[in-house]
Amino acid sequence: MQNHKHVHQKQIINRLARIEGHVRAVKQMAVEERDCPEILLQIAAVRKALDNTAKLILKDHLEHCLIHAVQEGEQEKFLKNLQEAIDRYIK
Repeated sequence: MQNHKHVHQKQIINRLARIEGHVRAVKQMAVEERDCPEILLQIAAVRKALDNTAKLILKDHLEHCLIHAVQEGEQEKFLKNLQEAIDRYIK
């Protein structure tokens, strides 16, 4: 199920790049011994950004990968893999 277009790929990569920069900034805040509430607020922002990125990946998966799986007759494999991914993500 890898050989098809992921419509939101560019958005996802851009979001992950921003998150990566944000995490580096939070690390720098810790190095600089900034106030704990400030650091925790920034960590919460990173978590929210990661969750929103995960939602976009899931949207892409459901809108495009599901269609591809059905076309290839792999819907059961798709559902099994999706369930495993959701179980790991939601833990």
